[in-house]
Amino acid sequence: MNLMKWFYPGMKVKRWLFMALVGIILVLAGFSLLHNPIFTGPELVVSNFINEFWGFTPSPQNGLIIFAAGLLCMCWGLYKAFKSILGAVLPNNEVRLVDIIFNRRFLKRGPKIVVIGGGTGLSVLLRGLKEFTSNITAIVTVADDGGSSGRLRGDLGILPPGDIRNCLAALADKEDLMEKLLQYRFDSGELAGHNLGNLFLAALNDMSGGFDSAIKSLSKVLAIRGQVLPVTLQNINLAAELADGSTVYGESQIGKSRKRIKRVFLYPANCVPMAEALSAIREADAIVLGPGSLYTSIIPNLLVLGIPEAIMDARGTKIYICNVMTQPGETDNYSATDHLRAIIRHAGPIVDYMIVNREQIPKHLLKRYRQEGARPVACNIREAENLGVKVVAENMVHESNVVRHHPEKLARAIMRVLLGAPKTTARKKVFKYLKREEQKAIN
Repeated sequence: MNLMKWFYPGMKVKRWLFMALVGIILVLAGFSLLHNPIFTGPELVVSNFINEFWGFTPSPQNGLIIFAAGLLCMCWGLYKAFKSILGAVLPNNEVRLVDIIFNRRFLKRGPKIVVIGGGTGLSVLLRGLKEFTSNITAIVTVADDGGSSGRLRGDLGILPPGDIRNCLAALADKEDLMEKLLQYRFDSGELAGHNLGNLFLAALNDMSGGFDSAIKSLSKVLAIRGQVLPVTLQNINLAAELADGSTVYGESQIGKSRKRIKRVFLYPANCVPMAEALSAIREADAIVLGPGSLYTSIIPNLLVLGIPEAIMDARGTKIYICNVMTQPGETDNYSATDHLRAIIRHAGPIVDYMIVNREQIPKHLLKRYRQEGARPVACNIREAENLGVKVVAENMVHESNVVRHHPEKLARAIMRVLLGAPKTTARKKVFKYLKREEQKAIN
């Protein structure tokens, strides 16, 4: 029945399909005439028809003309039919369908990359990676208890949707309007402070019967490149033991203490990860930690039972992306090696490479950040490599009104690490993508 809809009036497809069919018949007739100018059977009927209406007599020369005319008719009919369908699906942007098909087919063959973290840093990385591969799995912390996420968590009993929403928006194959809609924050009334994307996920959570189903539903709406997974579906909270022996409870309170953090831990401690997360880690060509807040975005994922062991046992290359700036109240005066030691202390030796920034921070931004108590993260390469980690220094600052990693520069740095990593299964895949990008730059 669905097939018959193509023949409904007004579809503007039938005439072109009929033309293509006529072209196919002419091609067959011309081809037969080229090889056998004396027709029998069905070919004789076509020959008599052509001879009666156009005066062509059976001969190889006329067969060539009929063959060429049929080929032209067939190609023109298929082209017009395709254009008619394209105009109905994408009336304002015919070229975009070609880009979509190319990207989905090409990027599907890219390396499998798992990124672990949360916050703004993770979404920045995802924006860059999705231009190289669609085999991305973002494993996101769900310990957030502040802002709109914290309010929804307290009012509705759902997992905090904020970091999940940011990752979905970053991976989405979308128009700018959709991204702005997801990130829109109400500034007045009872919804003041709430984010529309968070409310969207909360509604889907009720409609689909679970937070993981809500994420999958929104992923389909946004046609994201890859998948986004909460590290666990259990209701967890984060706490920090400080250097003076005191304990701070709640992710949003940890940075406010302004005291050096000794360790962080989850409560309840016996939370289990999603099976899909463990599977993605096992199959990954690369496992990337960060960028993001060390104690409140990255390490909480590593405290979920089974995650550190899965990373350690995985065949993929393990990469840690160190932050560009220190974070007041959380990593004051931390060097890159201090960041690395904190990860090893909480999860073991799970890092093969550490990517650090070597680019100078603009002076006007540096002054503002120093007033807030933040400074560039310094790196002693030899000290870091004494921990068994290879350091890769790159220029990665995105010039804007804040100091962030540049999405494309960061993604390229990861691809180069994979290209140079020994015994990696991702080498050939990455090489294709880097060569493609170089060719685009030349053209």
